[in-house]
Amino acid sequence: MNPLTSSDTSTPLASARHQLREAIDHLGYDEGTYSILANARRELTVSVPLRRDDGSIETLTGYRVQHNLSRGPAKGGIRYSPMVELDEVRALAMWMTWKCALLRVPYGGAKGGIALDPRQYSVGELERITRRYTSEIAHFIGPDRDIPAPDVGTDEMTMAWMMDTFSVNAGHTVLGVVTGKPLGLGGSRGRASATSHGIGHVSLAALDHVGVARTGATGAVQGFGKVGRGAAVFLADAGVRVVAVSDQYGAIFNSNGLNIAALEQHVDREGTVVGFGESDPMDADALLLLDVTVLVPAAVEGVLTKANAGDVRARAIVEGANGPTTPEADKLLADNGVLVVPDIFANAGGVIVSYFEWIQSSQSYWWSEADVEEKLKERMLHTWEQLRDRAEADGRTLRATATAIAVERVADAHRLRGLYP
Repeated sequence: MNPLTSSDTSTPLASARHQLREAIDHLGYDEGTYSILANARRELTVSVPLRRDDGSIETLTGYRVQHNLSRGPAKGGIRYSPMVELDEVRALAMWMTWKCALLRVPYGGAKGGIALDPRQYSVGELERITRRYTSEIAHFIGPDRDIPAPDVGTDEMTMAWMMDTFSVNAGHTVLGVVTGKPLGLGGSRGRASATSHGIGHVSLAALDHVGVARTGATGAVQGFGKVGRGAAVFLADAGVRVVAVSDQYGAIFNSNGLNIAALEQHVDREGTVVGFGESDPMDADALLLLDVTVLVPAAVEGVLTKANAGDVRARAIVEGANGPTTPEADKLLADNGVLVVPDIFANAGGVIVSYFEWIQSSQSYWWSEADVEEKLKERMLHTWEQLRDRAEADGRTLRATATAIAVERVADAHRLRGLYP
């Protein structure tokens, strides 16, 4: 079966290509344009040998995929997860291309990762893994080539190790090689919370769109990690009654609204939302089907499918994770009148503030957190207005419209640059 023409959409890469195909057909572009954009520009697979703390040797596999470079250097996260494999990285890199184009951030899309469970390794082992992986991809990245950032299973310390390893090999400090660094190493204020705050701003805009006051709204957040936790805090602070959250260990529910501040303390102490005293346990899958105003899937891809999308009762879905909704689920949700704010827009706060960090690093001039937050809010809400208005004018979903806008901008960059040779 030809992967570029298959109707299968059960994997992230198949879903990403399906979305691209719809945009290409809508825009009236030819097969050559589809072929260029359906495939990554560059791909790298590396072996990452590790000497473990007990002296044994283990070899891990890492990837870095640069989907598109037509609008600027590549940009995308590094994830450490047992689920990392090449096709997933390809899909995530493609979605990052559309995200950057949609938000008018002058980057192309990239993604990287290593197949491992970071909880099974010591801090020293994770540092050795990161430094060896960075060394293996060093010729592939750089502040004008490809700028990694944190993602699932990685954090600002991971980025500090990457920056230091690249800088040592370059012979001088290169702050702009990664974003999401600690503040003391050229990081930006507001970067850690950027994705969550972007989701929060978009969620409130979505509530306005469906005609529900935030103080009368309810919410559920799947995933209480770096993204979902911050989104839950933002929504609760805005007056939304967050009634359910989940993590990889389970889910909790309180119809009167969870005390998010107290829940944060519980999670910091116990490492999970499970067992929080001011709540009842619930089935994690059932969280997606709660009768709430806004649902934020902020965990992993492919959680809303044709098997459960017809039972979703949320008025609006704001995608915090990458690819949480399959194309079949998209159709069911649209048919049922559920507003879906797509990932390539909803969770773009991280790449926007990464761009701000990159600018600050190049200028050696650092902005205040208030400046960062205001610029982030302005960029997200301006794009929301453009996206909403065009979707309504075209009679298409927000995802279809967002993908078409992004593909149009990337294809236009290809046309203007020409095909070499």
